[in-house]
Amino acid sequence: MALDTDTQLNSLGFAKPPAQTRVVVAMSGGVDSSVVAALLADQGYDVVGVTLQLYDHGAALAKKGACCAGIDIHDARRVAEERGFPHYVLDYENIFRDAVIDEFADSYLAGATPVPCIRCNERVKFKDLLETARDLDADCMATGHYIQRLTGANGPELHRAADADRDQSYFLFPTTPEQLDFLRFPLGHLPSKQATRDLAGQYGLSVADKPDSQDICFVPNGDYASVIEKLRPGAADPGQIVHADGRVLGEHAGVIHYTVGQRRGLGIGGLTEPLYVVKLDVEKRHVIVGPKDMLATRTVPVREINWLGDAPMTSRPEWQISVKVRSTRPARDAILRPISDTEATVELLSPEEGVSPGQACVFYESEGSRIFGGGWIWRGY
Repeated sequence: MALDTDTQLNSLGFAKPPAQTRVVVAMSGGVDSSVVAALLADQGYDVVGVTLQLYDHGAALAKKGACCAGIDIHDARRVAEERGFPHYVLDYENIFRDAVIDEFADSYLAGATPVPCIRCNERVKFKDLLETARDLDADCMATGHYIQRLTGANGPELHRAADADRDQSYFLFPTTPEQLDFLRFPLGHLPSKQATRDLAGQYGLSVADKPDSQDICFVPNGDYASVIEKLRPGAADPGQIVHADGRVLGEHAGVIHYTVGQRRGLGIGGLTEPLYVVKLDVEKRHVIVGPKDMLATRTVPVREINWLGDAPMTSRPEWQISVKVRSTRPARDAILRPISDTEATVELLSPEEGVSPGQACVFYESEGSRIFGGGWIWRGY
């Protein structure tokens, strides 16, 4: 039966039959994006799978449990063969290194705590890959992210996933309105990850029981320091661990081994109070430690803001919102005070511990699920 293009939209929001709707699916090789591709192919869409090779293919083949590794490329290709749609592998190694890995290393050397997965979405997947999808004459691009794209009075809006435990909105705040118009997130409404795995089993996918990736794709076993030392030889110069009151408490083997808020692994014993990393002084090579209450802050400077509200951010002197300052933290009530179109100060209504330069500050609707964008925390405390 033909689709009534005057009154009916297909499930991706286009007024034409699924068979005439081309959708590029970004396939990482994991269960989520594989289910998206299988689901859309089953619904009759013209699916094209694309997988990015983001770093050395030979080295990646031996690495398990990470996005876009060699094994994952094989798994994505196998799913495409099983479900009968074309699949392409694109070599983005140089782009990925320039746009993500180099900044990751330099940010750590500057004493920040970067989030490379956000930069990858912003600068690679939702930029270069999205343009590739347009070059393939796609109507849209779909991903396996757990987030929702809902249509509001002024167009597409970004909303949290139905499953709060799987919500990936923190990592997608740089998504622009123009990108959001082209993107689709078919898993965002699902109640749980088990629902995704159930679909994988229903479609007979070979990756149905594949474990989720845990580490940053180019950081084996979460060992950031060894990666940075390889990228920036000499980065792990030793220095002093200094108490906030000026006392030298010990030596360290490189500032890159520490992050703001860290308590374990400081290598200083015999103290009567628990101490935390409260600041990193890169120029002096000092790891500054202090009591937990020194981590608390209510003022968060934010820049490089991507705003997704209906009205311009600067149209009001302040906004009542909630914010996340780490991906693992719950959202907290806050006041956003714009300075310019891309810079603002966020006042947390209750103090937050461990706010760190290099992390994202993501803006949410106070009552509801909508994401208003976010920016980067840029100054120490």
